[in-house]
Amino acid sequence: MAGIACCCPSTLSSRRNVATTCWLVSQGRKLTGKQFQTRSLAIKAEVDFVDSEEAKKLIAVEGYAVVDVRDRIQFERSHIKDCYHVPLFIENKDNDFGTIIYRQLHNNFSGLFYGLPFTKPNPEFVESLKGKFSPDTKLLLVCQEGLRSAAAANKLEQAGYENIACITSGLQSVQPGTFDCVGSTELQNAGKAGLVQIQGKISVVLGTVLISAFLFITFFPDQAEKIIQLFPST
Repeated sequence: MAGIACCCPSTLSSRRNVATTCWLVSQGRKLTGKQFQTRSLAIKAEVDFVDSEEAKKLIAVEGYAVVDVRDRIQFERSHIKDCYHVPLFIENKDNDFGTIIYRQLHNNFSGLFYGLPFTKPNPEFVESLKGKFSPDTKLLLVCQEGLRSAAAANKLEQAGYENIACITSGLQSVQPGTFDCVGSTELQNAGKAGLVQIQGKISVVLGTVLISAFLFITFFPDQAEKIIQLFPST
């Protein structure tokens, strides 16, 4: 009989306003003539999702180590002082044909507009953490928006880590002065780069127009040249 999985939400923590989930796994197997069912219950570790003030207390009072899982560029713009940098994604420098095409498309969109690097999953993420922290270490995982830290928490749960916390909505929700930080900007602004740094609705529209024009010239150079010839030269 195939394994059956069900989940049940636990009660909210009285210490922090967080939701945790436990998973119960039941497995069975069939033997000749009879069916024997073996049951194993596995309760996965809880992941606490906290706000920035609660995260600050976890570090100062409970001794949580801060692990920044963002890419190198965002980390260098700004990071929490004395944190550990173990990126969940690393820059993709592969040169196979498919990767080159995807990288060019990325650079024309996310790279130009948001200043995001072209990345791939870090195959050594879990092993790098294991080299620094034992499974019973209390870890506070941080990223810019909260998505990568949640994904990293899932990987570490599967690797046997039991005390994991993440900042809800990531560092973009952290107010200036909450943490001692290192870098050229505030933590909440570390994800901003490229054309979106220019403020105002007009600049956003202008950035969109420029990107569209750039893509049109890149992929349809002949048509672009014909359009340019329609305008009189001065």
